[in-house]
Amino acid sequence: MFRKAAAVFAVVVSSAVVLAGCSATPTTATDDTADSTGGLISIIVNDLANPYWTAEGDAAKAQAEKLGYTANVAAHKADAKAESDLIDTAITNKSVAIILDPADASGSIGAVQKATDAGIPVFLVNAEINEEGIAKSQLVSNNAQGAALGAAEFVKAMGSTGIYVELKGKPSDNNAATRSNGFATVLSQYPDMQLVGQEVANWDQKEGRDKMQTLLAAHPEITGVIAGNDPMALGAIAALKEAGKLDSVVVGGFDGSPDAAAAVEDGSLAYSVLQPVVTFATAAVDQADSFLKTGETGADTEKQSFDCILITTENVGKYTSFGLSE
Repeated sequence: MFRKAAAVFAVVVSSAVVLAGCSATPTTATDDTADSTGGLISIIVNDLANPYWTAEGDAAKAQAEKLGYTANVAAHKADAKAESDLIDTAITNKSVAIILDPADASGSIGAVQKATDAGIPVFLVNAEINEEGIAKSQLVSNNAQGAALGAAEFVKAMGSTGIYVELKGKPSDNNAATRSNGFATVLSQYPDMQLVGQEVANWDQKEGRDKMQTLLAAHPEITGVIAGNDPMALGAIAALKEAGKLDSVVVGGFDGSPDAAAAVEDGSLAYSVLQPVVTFATAAVDQADSFLKTGETGADTEKQSFDCILITTENVGKYTSFGLSE
């Protein structure tokens, strides 16, 4: 159990469980012994070195096996060529469905089309592609809502004033722009909050550290860092510790990873915006199962959005892996 730290502005949430709400109502299996078509579900995530994507793959695999399928998990590491090769493997292995976290909003369209042309339905998780009608479902966090939550908490932690910098995610991932724009929409309303630098750190912790060092060299006076994901935020914390500045700089993250929750607990991270990755990864498999059995996903729309939750010192004691316990 995490200890209680100094209070930070708390955002009231309607549920203290992993599910943070969604704009569509996905089909959810309730019977472990439900009839199944069986077969292989191939699950392709971004990078298994990142706990967020590990949780995504593990959740999808567990649900597939619960519903009577076999499942495997592989990672493309944001490489569209590797992604295409993994789709080829899924086709060769006669997968009945593919759960895919796409490598690139535009660059992944061809891979999704290839699987679809081979008669294999594709269900996208975590990130969208820039085309509808190819994948059967696209299930993502509500990144705009999550960014607004995080930015509001950042303002509170900063006392509505200060000089800050931003670490941004991979430009080819639409989530990076959505989060950055969401931060700007809120923070631009506070004239005493001054953005003095932005760097792309590609969702990576080492890059986050390196880019934070660059930003510190240019702007040693900063009092805040807002990051598009937790690894970049943790990289920034490492750089700030090395520079002896962590105690005077507010850092905010996004993902709700276990390492980020620990950093919230110890006070080095002000907050993290938790993405309900386990929820939508599980829902994607449920929709694949429904589609294979009925020809319908059970969802109202192809694109579906799942609300995020703020993790602060007020609720971090209830944190479980990418969720909150009751």
